[in-house]
Amino acid sequence: METSSNPSVFLLTVNGQIEGANGLEEGITQITSKSTQSHRLIWNFPLEITFKSTNPSGWPQLVVSVYGPDVFGNDVVRGYGATHIPFTPGQHTRTIPMFVPEPTWRLQKFTGWLLGRRPEYTDPKVVAQGEGREVTRVRSQGFVTVSFHIMTKDMKKMGYDTGPSSPSAVQSEAQSYVK
Repeated sequence: METSSNPSVFLLTVNGQIEGANGLEEGITQITSKSTQSHRLIWNFPLEITFKSTNPSGWPQLVVSVYGPDVFGNDVVRGYGATHIPFTPGQHTRTIPMFVPEPTWRLQKFTGWLLGRRPEYTDPKVVAQGEGREVTRVRSQGFVTVSFHIMTKDMKKMGYDTGPSSPSAVQSEAQSYVK
């Protein structure tokens, strides 16, 4: 096997988990419920993916959609949120603010509640893009915590400096600032 000193792509491996949420009521991907002592939901839903790219422009985002049953047992949206996946090696934690679309009129809200049909996005890309969302009425709905462990390969060779790659590099960089 021949290794190239001039790679044509870089790799980024993500291991992590959607840890849990504050403020949300219930979810479907992994079912959980709040304890009487805490308002926190714990999922620990694992994430694992590898990206191959030549350019970090338009970097991928993790889009989270949380659904749960309403009083009639219908699955309705409890929150949407998104965060960019970090591209710096190491451990990262992100707190994603969640939101739900709101009906414009009170009559829509009442009929939606009565029929079990609340406003929701049909395309998850809407959550990751700002385009078109400025006309959507939303309400804050808690937070979801996600942890990432990032590993990269060939980013420096492709010309992307994501910071020091070793503890000794961090120490020598800190010493150069002290001088």
